[in-house]
Amino acid sequence: MKIGSVSENQKTEKRISITPEIAKKYKSLGLDVYLSKNYGAHLGISDKEYVNLGVKFCDDEKEVINLSNIVVQLGLLSDDKSSFLKEDQTLIGVLNPYDNKKKLDELKNKKIKLFSLELLPRITRAQSMDILSSQANLAGYKAVIESFANFEKAIPMMMTAAGTIPAAKILVVGAGVAGLQAIATAKRMGGIVFATDVRMASKEQVESLGGKFLTVEGAENLETEGGYAKEASDDFKKKQEELLSETLKKIDIVICTALIPGKKAPVIIREDMINNMQAGSVIYDLAAIQGGNTAFTKVDEIIQKNGVKIMGESNILNKLPMSASSLYAKNMFNFVENLFDKENKKLNFNLEDEIIEKTLIK
Repeated sequence: MKIGSVSENQKTEKRISITPEIAKKYKSLGLDVYLSKNYGAHLGISDKEYVNLGVKFCDDEKEVINLSNIVVQLGLLSDDKSSFLKEDQTLIGVLNPYDNKKKLDELKNKKIKLFSLELLPRITRAQSMDILSSQANLAGYKAVIESFANFEKAIPMMMTAAGTIPAAKILVVGAGVAGLQAIATAKRMGGIVFATDVRMASKEQVESLGGKFLTVEGAENLETEGGYAKEASDDFKKKQEELLSETLKKIDIVICTALIPGKKAPVIIREDMINNMQAGSVIYDLAAIQGGNTAFTKVDEIIQKNGVKIMGESNILNKLPMSASSLYAKNMFNFVENLFDKENKKLNFNLEDEIIEKTLIK
């Protein structure tokens, strides 16, 4: 059995799916590892480092894909690279089946097995494979760092002989994995942190990190069985807007993380709310790539509205590619290991296994 990976388009994706540490683990499973030349060079990882572990390099990407029984990537292969896939191969990545349905249907028709890791069930056994959590954790941290870098005041309270500088007030919208890490990071750096979420279960988690949970009176618990947020009712949205509108008047930095899987991000911070914010405030919108949580978010641009900076990036993890690759590659290995029959040295597509059944694109 052979596992392979080719370089991503580095203009949009700097992470890699197989690190040297993980290549060694694949070898220990009995898999041969194939990579395209200069696979990790942009991260300072030389081909020689992989070769010393027994990894084989091919002259072109077509050869890597043709030789591999399993192809592991960050996202769906580009059209030209997808054309190299053939019957009975397995492609694993974050394939975004909601937006890529047509392309994925074409690959399924070629009898290629497709697994999309963002579809993993929220069960204990799948935690070590949970790419959404590992990557969101880093994104929440980095969003705080980026917003603080663009905020033109100190974050912690500072008492000096010349006077006292008050601590910055930070609001985190959405207390999932990214939001909780944002709360923890902002708190550690001396900010006063508030948070809001449609899932009432988040209250205890927010407070355990030192944040204050803002809750709508008579709030309904909007959580799916899988632990994700679901869409709110119109009445809830109205109450939430009123609470946010008042809160934002005294907030310095907002970190937006609210996403609904497979749907456009909900617009939570409207124009009138931004107009009432203090000049010099910063909004970092982690939901930018799915439309954004504010009325003005634009991908990879800093928008100025009423003296408020609104930021959002297409891939914030490109600013932490080494850490993000390390975690993603481990998640991927744990998934492949679960799929691999060690005794017979082949893949076992056991649909009674919830992890395999939920991630397989049917």
